[in-house]
Amino acid sequence: MVFTSNIFLFYFLPLVLLLYYALPFRHRNALLTLAAYVFYGWHKPWFVLLMMYSTVCDYYAARIIAAPASSQRLRKGTLAMAVINNLLLLAYFKYGVFAQENANALLHLLGQQGFRIMQITLPIGISFYTFQTISYTVDVYRGTAPPARRLSDFTCFVALFPHLIAGPIVRYNTIADQFGHRRHTYERFASGVVLFILGFAKKILLANAMGRIADVVFAADSPDALTAWWGLAAYAGQIYFDFSGYSDIAVGLGRMVGFEIPRNFNSPYLSRSLTEFWQRWHMSLSSFLRDYLYFPLGGNRYGARRSMINLWLVMLIGGLWHGASWKFVLWARTTGSGWRWNGVSPNATAACGRSCRGRCRSWLPLRWCCWRGCRSGPRTGPPPLRTCGPCSAWGRRCRTASSCAARVFSLNHVMMMGICAFVVTRRTQAWDLARDVSWPKLAWLVPLFVLGLAAMYTQSFNPFLYFRF
Repeated sequence: MVFTSNIFLFYFLPLVLLLYYALPFRHRNALLTLAAYVFYGWHKPWFVLLMMYSTVCDYYAARIIAAPASSQRLRKGTLAMAVINNLLLLAYFKYGVFAQENANALLHLLGQQGFRIMQITLPIGISFYTFQTISYTVDVYRGTAPPARRLSDFTCFVALFPHLIAGPIVRYNTIADQFGHRRHTYERFASGVVLFILGFAKKILLANAMGRIADVVFAADSPDALTAWWGLAAYAGQIYFDFSGYSDIAVGLGRMVGFEIPRNFNSPYLSRSLTEFWQRWHMSLSSFLRDYLYFPLGGNRYGARRSMINLWLVMLIGGLWHGASWKFVLWARTTGSGWRWNGVSPNATAACGRSCRGRCRSWLPLRWCCWRGCRSGPRTGPPPLRTCGPCSAWGRRCRTASSCAARVFSLNHVMMMGICAFVVTRRTQAWDLARDVSWPKLAWLVPLFVLGLAAMYTQSFNPFLYFRF
């Protein structure tokens, strides 16, 4: 089920909220868990069984780790088994086909006959809830998070539908107390509604509009340099509004049912350095990679060379987490080079001057080029031109530079790019606008939501980009 669908907006969400506030508090977690299983298994019910298996394994592993009678050897062994179990699930479902394809390619290179590839369905959102359960067992082992008091609480934590599919990655210790007590107020609920509307508008009105521009440019055979950079800017806007829009919706839905989910974006395109960019972009993943990979590997405690090696490893894992493809390995390579180029470590301050800000912004196009991925075959023109993806806009490809420019530089597209640039460069974001609700604010939020609904019904099915991760 998708947040931007009529089933969710007009049937699922109203019914869940109605039942939630009609039930006494002691039954609300169970309702949210059941609702999450319906939400998650709407199209593939067996996905729920896999998530249940992971949930039960990590719950009892944490109980063993936290038991006073457990020896240090038992605690370490249980933690290792829990982490390996999660990683094996992720490896099989997410990287199984990728490994088979590369093995086949190697066999063909050696002159051997390949084998038939076994197709594996990727469970949606497995990367997110796997990282959450790993962080839970590790935090219980470290003593920074309490073990869940009941299996029902931990089940609700893993399956909480607002952030289940595409994050943010929530750590148990940040919301552990909220399973036993949550504060429900009109102000919090209204704040959640505001965030939901703004996130919905970001996705439907801005991200999808930028995606139509990017698809045409990235599918073109030989656009000119200006058109190529225009398309790359559109893709940068698409992925930002798409993912930050989902995160705003997730936080808003959480507030509607009393949960405070951490912020995931904070004006990343205003960053003055690559370090600051990663502190503002997908903040829950950045902090996860820092606390559970970079610091355990040694961080920057053993000199610049070791620090750079640790950075490469963290970025490689982060890249592969996003997808089973060599383009994400290339993305990791580019990101590591960006840090080395800027001479900034991940825990350095962001107090850089204009030169550092310029380096950060000049690195971003390389990031999006690698992210989008390359089509086979030679390309001509500037670097962003060589980063091409499938074209889905208007049902056909844009063959010539003149026709491509005519499409993407139309008046409505130029206006949308201007609106997106205005929103991106403002320091006041959705999170800030949702702090208080007033009648004047509702006067433009309601029409904005209605406009988003109208646009949703005119668009084809367009799920969030991060659903594939």
